Amino acid sequence: MTSSPVATSHTISPVLQRAIDSFETPRGFLAVASIGLPTRETVAAQKADLDLWSAARRDPMDYDAIIERTRGHYAKLVGVGAERVATGSQTSVLTSVVAAAVPDGAEVLCVDGDFSSIVFPFLQRPGIRVRSVPIAELAASISAETWLVVFSHVQSATGVVANVEAIVEAARVHGTFTFCDTTQSAGVHPVDASLFDVTVCHAYKWLCAPRGVAFMTLREDFGRKLVPIQAGWYAGDDVWRSCYGPNMHLAQDARRFDVSPAWPAWVGAEPAIRMFSELDIAEVWRRTSGLGDALCDGLGIERQHQAIVTWADPDGLDLGRLVAAGVKASGRAGRLRAAFHLWNDESDVATVVSALR
Repeated sequence: MTSSPVATSHTISPVLQRAIDSFETPRGFLAVASIGLPTRETVAAQKADLDLWSAARRDPMDYDAIIERTRGHYAKLVGVGAERVATGSQTSVLTSVVAAAVPDGAEVLCVDGDFSSIVFPFLQRPGIRVRSVPIAELAASISAETWLVVFSHVQSATGVVANVEAIVEAARVHGTFTFCDTTQSAGVHPVDASLFDVTVCHAYKWLCAPRGVAFMTLREDFGRKLVPIQAGWYAGDDVWRSCYGPNMHLAQDARRFDVSPAWPAWVGAEPAIRMFSELDIAEVWRRTSGLGDALCDGLGIERQHQAIVTWADPDGLDLGRLVAAGVKASGRAGRLRAAFHLWNDESDVATVVSALR
């Protein structure tokens, strides 16, 4: 591969600089599309929680306020009210609630090669039709027969950003409901969850939270079509009066879809998601996609305008070279995947270019 000069970043705002400085300096970590990194505050919060637990000073009720604050931070980040946000542990678990509501005989339109957690729950549903098309053809493939269109905002394997405007408009014309997975976009690309009937997001990647923290947003009218089939005590209107049956009084808003939380994970998630909710995510995207384009320039490939840069690497040779150079990246679907986030800078671009040229 040929190389060209690496571009420099634009001026960074003070609030973004503080966020960048909240991480250690893990040079060469380009694997956020697989797993994020914790801020110093997240690490401190989890250590403090462990100390309290080991000293017998933790009560389960202590976590309620933490979870509610985190719900509020996420709602602010994606532009909806907290009453529209349900909490969970995995995107596949939340997606399964939606899959269970698809009417018999209805069509669900998915994307070829999309992440399995938002595809498999529909494929497991008997009596419905699941059709898949390339992401570039998704909007044009929505028809009057399509009950639900399902897609990732940013494709995991390729980093391609979906044409949300076209998809939402086509869905509106045909009366189709919209389901968007924002796992690979929330925290790095602006997300407006109010555009969709339902979104799901796992926070352990770009939101830098511990694994086991996930969210679902719902439009109220679409939420009424869903049954909280995984309801437990944490879905109760009054959580601590919902521990025993048979009387059931579920929350009236999206909380009725809440899944019992993995408490320590939420302790670590709160400071991370609060930090991202206070950022100008458009600025984050300019910086990260700019680093992505700088890498494309350095490698002599067409600019992708993405935070996740990918290229064909079917034998894993390029990935092996990066590993040998101390760079942490990932390979997916026969492509090398280099992902830029807050802690990355031009020196990471230069390291990759040097390792591969």
